[in-house]
Amino acid sequence: MGIILFNTLSRKKERFSPLKKKIVTLYTCGPTVYRSQHIGNYRTFIAEDILKRAFMINGFRVRHVMNITDVGHLVSDADIGEDKLAREARLTKKNAWDIARFYEREFKSDIKELRIFPASTFVRATDHIREQIRLIQTLERKGFTYTTTDGVYFDTSRIQKYGELAGRKAPGTKAGARVEMREKRNPTDFALWKFSDPNSPKRQMEWCSPWGVGFPGWHIECSAMSMKYLGETIDVHCGGWDHMQIHHPNEIAQSEAATGKPFVRFWMHVAFLSVRGEKMAKSLPETNITLQTLKVRGFDPLDFRYLMLGTHYRKPLSFSWEALEGARNTREVLVAAYKRLPAKPQKADKALKGEILKTMNDDLNTPKALSVLWKGLHKKASRNFVLWADHVFGLDIARASRIKITIPPLVAALAKEREALRREKKWQEADHIRRKVEEMGYRIEDTALGNAIHKI
Repeated sequence: MGIILFNTLSRKKERFSPLKKKIVTLYTCGPTVYRSQHIGNYRTFIAEDILKRAFMINGFRVRHVMNITDVGHLVSDADIGEDKLAREARLTKKNAWDIARFYEREFKSDIKELRIFPASTFVRATDHIREQIRLIQTLERKGFTYTTTDGVYFDTSRIQKYGELAGRKAPGTKAGARVEMREKRNPTDFALWKFSDPNSPKRQMEWCSPWGVGFPGWHIECSAMSMKYLGETIDVHCGGWDHMQIHHPNEIAQSEAATGKPFVRFWMHVAFLSVRGEKMAKSLPETNITLQTLKVRGFDPLDFRYLMLGTHYRKPLSFSWEALEGARNTREVLVAAYKRLPAKPQKADKALKGEILKTMNDDLNTPKALSVLWKGLHKKASRNFVLWADHVFGLDIARASRIKITIPPLVAALAKEREALRREKKWQEADHIRRKVEEMGYRIEDTALGNAIHKI
């Protein structure tokens, strides 16, 4: 067997093997820490976590680096406008450094609640200014840069295959819509270093460089930091669909121009999570749903994780509260079913494990893998099988099964009476009891594995 992944660069599935035996080098684009991350961001981070878990159950060690963007990400990908951290500091009258550290801590707390394995190494853009300057100097020596009145730019006309990763226009983007030429030679040229505006107040985040006081462009950080920690060529680089058109092609261009070597062997991009047809964005209140939003409405972060596992990472997904409610109910039934399984290993376990491994190795097919898990519950596999499967899914089933929810004896007795009525096909009487239980603040869920009682 082996892992097969869809490679965005080739637009096809390819059999994966790492450059170094049993060691995978993985770089994932992390958060820009000027505000809380929305759940669309977390769809990407969950998919990347599933990839990491798939490598691990196949016996690979994963060297995972994730960047923390705390400078350089402008409000426009066309290299105009304010730095997002600087803008937030101005609007809130807070220190940009404090803002960055606050939202970095929040992000790390969120991924812990979502059972996302942390990166082997988290790297901040502001901690690697020297590395970014050195990389720009290399590009300058090789003739890939030019200087304008507002910064140092990369000349994309020097790269014959620039934008090859983007291929056809990705859904949700409009090619050229965010381009403003100003002094740029080509519409696709991008900033490597931006100069501080001498006519504006002194920036909180700025550094001296060979070209003048300023700050790095957004794209250069990922190339500089991935090469420092993972080498000039890495096995897998991940991110959301929105990075496919601009950010990642720019990373490829500057990295391969500097080293003369392939930058990334496998590219993985996660489809958008939308709300009422709109792509999620921190700048749009109606789509900016955070993990805290879910918790305030009574959901466990793992309800959201389960919802994400039900759709393949390359398929766009529309979020709704009804869908999240369904995911919560299903996850609770899963936990209840796990508690009824035998502890002793069963004959079906081995074959079921093989099925899950096979589906996960086919481009991380989590919906199909979940169906195998449910098949195991119906076939009365063992708890050992479910716990093994949970290494793949990350739903923390064992912990959830230990959380005791006290069901009042009267509610339990009514549920038992209702079940007897249903077996006798006395549907009207059974519905009457169901409504009575709901009035008491509980909900009865009927499943093929029996009923489960939940607190409303």
